Amino acid sequence: MDENPGLSEEYRMASPWPLFVALGLPIAEVGILFGLVPLAVGGLVLFCGAIAGILREAEYAASGWRALAALSLVIAGGGLALLYADGATESDLVVRAYSMVGAGVLMFVGGVGGELFARDAEPAI
Repeated sequence: MDENPGLSEEYRMASPWPLFVALGLPIAEVGILFGLVPLAVGGLVLFCGAIAGILREAEYAASGWRALAALSLVIAGGGLALLYADGATESDLVVRAYSMVGAGVLMFVGGVGGELFARDAEPAI
């Protein structure tokens, strides 16, 4: 009798995506909090790319590219909400809003471009 039925050495035991989620989220938060556009955009791309990878690996999404494009709409919507809230408050949220919208646009272009031109490949992030 086998102690581990159904398990094989050919299957990967651990996923690499949690590491990228753990790095992407704090980098994005620091960038958004302090208005550092490169950190905010890079952290959001890393975070959403890792989430898209998790969704694809768990087979919740048919394509990682489509998941990335869907997440980009959520991020861009959050940036637009910040831009709208900037007019209603005294704080300066414009840099933070534009960095979120910019990251959303970059991820959307990457997701649509990946879906159109790299159907067999999955996102590296």
